[in-house]
Amino acid sequence: MAALPYASVVTSSDLERSPDHSPHARARSSRIRYYQEIGRLLSIRRGLYAVVPEHVDAATYKVDPFLVAASIAPDAVLAYHTALEFHGKAYSSFHEFHALSQHAVRPFKFQSQQFSSVKFPQSLTQQHEEHFGVQETQRDGVVVRVTSFERTLVDVLHRPDIAGGWEEVWRSLESIEFVEVEQVARYAALLANARTIAAVGFFLEQHRQSLMIDAAMLEPLRQRRPKVPQYLDRTARKGGKLVSGWNLLVPPAVLTRSWEEPA
Repeated sequence: MAALPYASVVTSSDLERSPDHSPHARARSSRIRYYQEIGRLLSIRRGLYAVVPEHVDAATYKVDPFLVAASIAPDAVLAYHTALEFHGKAYSSFHEFHALSQHAVRPFKFQSQQFSSVKFPQSLTQQHEEHFGVQETQRDGVVVRVTSFERTLVDVLHRPDIAGGWEEVWRSLESIEFVEVEQVARYAALLANARTIAAVGFFLEQHRQSLMIDAAMLEPLRQRRPKVPQYLDRTARKGGKLVSGWNLLVPPAVLTRSWEEPA
């Protein structure tokens, strides 16, 4: 019986490339069943498996959820709140993991964690810039692609709805000590969304001192701010205080960081 590949999470294709390389589908299926029966493989979902280390009880083995999310599609990129968690910058830990992918992946649950994919933003796809600011690393034999601090900062301000909401986004981003503002501005421009550009500029301006940002560095963002006021929260229909420098209507809770007030 062929040895298992050295990786914590593997696909059916990985198993089919094992040393005996049997051409028969029945033999490959039999190999997968064999390793499942002896407790060396856990089925995550169809075509995706976790490799259980030798002498470890499969019933209690906890699979790294980042490796699962990174393996849900061939082009998967950890993003949004999942990227914040991967980088150790999330204010809260979630049980939901998101990966960017061009493939439609049906959401699924494994070991009490929820996994789903998000399509790459259309503006990036049109410009063939889906992988701008994507970093690659190896983790337990699995290739993990994840958005950088700079891209993640923009992404969560662009889609706070899949990053835990404004309080979670603000608190998480405040733990980042340094960003390349030029990279942030370049990526925000690629998204081609004036509201997002204003949100990014507003956040950076609020944190100029801690991030050591010169006012002039924000000008490329300011030049692309909305021509008329827009709500920071795109679901809002009223309320918010106008921050004229960014033509942005900001909820009072975000403007004053009301969550920091003592109980």
